[in-house]
Amino acid sequence: MLKRTHHTPQPAWAAWILTTLLSAPFAVAQDASDPFAESSDSAPAATTPVNSTPDKTDPGAGSAAAGVEGDPFAEGGASDEFASELEDEYGFDPADEFASAEEPEDRDPWEGFNRAMFRFNDTADRWVLKPAATSYRQITPIFVQTGVSNFFSNLREINNVLNDVLQWKWGQAGNDTGRFLVNSTVGIAGLFDVAQHMGMEPSDGEDFGQTLAAWGVSSGPYMVLPVLGPSTVRDFPGEVVEWYTNPLSYVDENSVEYTLKAVDAIQTRASLLQAESLLQGDRYVLLRDAYLQRREFLIKDGEQEDDFGGDLDEYDF
Repeated sequence: MLKRTHHTPQPAWAAWILTTLLSAPFAVAQDASDPFAESSDSAPAATTPVNSTPDKTDPGAGSAAAGVEGDPFAEGGASDEFASELEDEYGFDPADEFASAEEPEDRDPWEGFNRAMFRFNDTADRWVLKPAATSYRQITPIFVQTGVSNFFSNLREINNVLNDVLQWKWGQAGNDTGRFLVNSTVGIAGLFDVAQHMGMEPSDGEDFGQTLAAWGVSSGPYMVLPVLGPSTVRDFPGEVVEWYTNPLSYVDENSVEYTLKAVDAIQTRASLLQAESLLQGDRYVLLRDAYLQRREFLIKDGEQEDDFGGDLDEYDF
């Protein structure tokens, strides 16, 4: 006697199928611009005169040029417009800061160990994560990339709200709570950022490392963690707390949990492909200084001290 056979899709692909089916009907409603696309008015690459020779006093010049030519995944030159966007987001101009970065030896006493971990992470990124992120960016439709980014950003609102409360930022806690409720319902599980159009703008985000800073805990030395990347002694406990506050950690099916976390990592890496074009010279120093300045910017909520004219306050004009 013939029996009807039912085929159940693998749980690991259920998230992809659900995201695509839910996002497709609203594709026309999404912004048609690629949030990760290269700028059309990018600055032309600098050329070297025929008769000129490389500056032998600069050990980073030759290696930087060789790295750009030898990396099949290297991005094109960054435009002034893109640099200004990074300045608005990070509170400083990365190009200027990277060009004049000085090694803060007092904040990086474990540089030997950190460089070894950096080489390990950089090798893993070059051979695994970066190619996956590049392929994801090239083959995934723009509206799906936007939906995936919105989905994981909405999940992070839970961690934001928790640390808002721990830092007594009640106004921001209310805003982040409203964003999570609206986007989780009207925005279809966070695939669409409806809350932004209702006046609830996304914040820069809060984590337990920032909470410890608000409680007066000092930063401590800079450190590079295997796989996790840049951190500090103060920020490391935040990585542990964030694992418990991440809703994906409580998914019963391990295959679904690991798949979603892998997609989140690839999506995040894809969003950094264009910014990577700014890195020239000692990548370790550049990424270290960028991380420390970014953390300082987040801890101070974007507030910068202006000492210009401070010596003139004693004079009356």
